[in-house]
Amino acid sequence: MTGGSRISLHREGAIARVTLSNTGRLNAMTRAMWRELRVVFDGLRNGDDSSSGLRCVVVRGEGGAFCAGGDISEYPSFRFEEPSLREFHENEVWAALQSMLDCPLPLIAQIEGACMGAGIEIASCCDIRLAGASAKFGAPIAKLGFPMAPREAALVHGAIGDVLARDMLLAAGVHGAQRLYDAGFLLHVLPDNEVIAAVQAHATRVATLAPQTARLHKKTFAALRAGAPSAHSLLATAYDYADSAEHREGIAAFLAKRTPNF
Repeated sequence: MTGGSRISLHREGAIARVTLSNTGRLNAMTRAMWRELRVVFDGLRNGDDSSSGLRCVVVRGEGGAFCAGGDISEYPSFRFEEPSLREFHENEVWAALQSMLDCPLPLIAQIEGACMGAGIEIASCCDIRLAGASAKFGAPIAKLGFPMAPREAALVHGAIGDVLARDMLLAAGVHGAQRLYDAGFLLHVLPDNEVIAAVQAHATRVATLAPQTARLHKKTFAALRAGAPSAHSLLATAYDYADSAEHREGIAAFLAKRTPNF
């Protein structure tokens, strides 16, 4: 972590909050922040002591913005040589995004203000996305003379759809929250002053549900994202949960008309 930039993890019971922070730069991602993001999600994925008992992760930005993209003030120091540029995208940016994608916990994006470039990549890794009505989305890097890296572009394309992805990347289009809701990227668009409470309510709801079910659904989503061969191989272990305690408890609670204890 450098200067005023950092990635922090704060836990409240079964819910964790991962906060992007780069003071004065709308939480633009520095190289150090990308590395720290990977460390945080590697810990969540591997179930270390800090993640034990967690059931949901909220990803948010500090100070009313989600993330305005990459911190361009760093770019002249490494982007003009192919080896350092490749290192940045493959071993820093994509490594962090892949760690998010591999996280077995449900991820909820709390999107306020700017969600641009790196921000829309990070949001695309989340399972559920809620945004304020004034949030803005885009990746206008064509104005800066470089493309989005291929795997990052594929991630965003899959999340927001072909029409918006092409406009953002080819025409530097910036769009409002309602347009992203219409495209299926957002679950809800809310008044700006209701976003935090709505995310908290949604995270609380997720956290009351069976964690085994969430892990198995995330495994299925990952297989579908990887393609047909991976999805086919998933069938070999798809029903291993048959005799699990959560499976038995969920059905028993339903039949007894009581709240399940997961």
